[in-house]
Amino acid sequence: MSQVLLAVLAVGGGLVVFLGLFVPFLGLMMRRRGAVSFRAVAIAVATLVYFIALWTYTLVPLPEPDSIVCAGPAQLDPLAFVDDLTGASARGHFLSDPAFLQLALNVLLFVPLGVFVRVVVHRGMGVAAAAGAAVSLLIETTQITGVWGLYPCAYRLFDVDDLLTNTLGAVLGCVVALAVPPRWREPQALDVSATVPRPVTRGRRLLSMIADFVVTVVLSFATAIVAALVITAAHAQPSEVLASPLVTLGVALVPLVATTVFFTATGTTWGQAAMLLRYDVPGGLGRPRQFLVLLGGIGGYQLLALLPPVWFSVIGPLFCLASLIFTLATPDGRGLPGLLSRAAVVDARAPGAGDDHPLGGGHTRAAQRNADSQGGNA
Repeated sequence: MSQVLLAVLAVGGGLVVFLGLFVPFLGLMMRRRGAVSFRAVAIAVATLVYFIALWTYTLVPLPEPDSIVCAGPAQLDPLAFVDDLTGASARGHFLSDPAFLQLALNVLLFVPLGVFVRVVVHRGMGVAAAAGAAVSLLIETTQITGVWGLYPCAYRLFDVDDLLTNTLGAVLGCVVALAVPPRWREPQALDVSATVPRPVTRGRRLLSMIADFVVTVVLSFATAIVAALVITAAHAQPSEVLASPLVTLGVALVPLVATTVFFTATGTTWGQAAMLLRYDVPGGLGRPRQFLVLLGGIGGYQLLALLPPVWFSVIGPLFCLASLIFTLATPDGRGLPGLLSRAAVVDARAPGAGDDHPLGGGHTRAAQRNADSQGGNA
């Protein structure tokens, strides 16, 4: 497997994992900090990509059990790489010698870990060295045990020098992280006003819409995976059955049903709940008006997904475009849900928000004005 393909696998895998954790991550930040930190989002994505990169570069490709070639005996002589480097220097091709390149890769691969220890965990070189040694030992042990017994023998060589060079890389990364601006390295205190209502911004609404879309994609993907596993267990042909109308319907229907159940129970969509938003439907108008909030947003998109693919491929993007335009053009970003239901979008932390749970708004205009006067940037 080429290094480029491994890099693509690492980045793609990290993004997939992040998508699965995206909505809980938004909800956690809103409840702990009162707002979304794009710095925290960037660090989270980078961390996931890095650790998946470690996995891909050290364990992938996994060989076929029938074609595995057992590695030689473990290399337990510390600093044996010094002799390798001396030989490389004597041959006159030091920088291009495989021994040097392997050593450099082992060091560089753990430099980001040291940076994360300094920037994310806010610890020094001692913790970086311990983390580098622990992660390296886990990787080497996984290799020497044949992925913990998955294979009959080790398919990669256990090398004690890898522990040393990996640990060195983590320490160097911790030193390099000193160049990061102090405001990025200092731990952020929890926002004491995290429970205080804040103004509803269009950016906050857009994030809630993105979160709803991400949940829809994750649920559809999970449904397809489950269907593939069931089909494989039944010894059927996945390529044929997955294209069947029944499976296609399930992939579209599961997100709609799950979102509708969640909305019925909470009065909000997944994204609105994560971003602490709620539509303030005037009292006495009942559930039909409240469900217009769902149909004007992600529920409408999920309903359109039940159309034949040829139709949905045209109507779906147009619905998304209209949602984006109306969110940017309407007050507080209330968008299509607010226009259809004649409801304002409010901060769920505001006094009275959700008093008519599960489907009522119960929030007054006076309370919203009070929230706007107390809140900061969201």
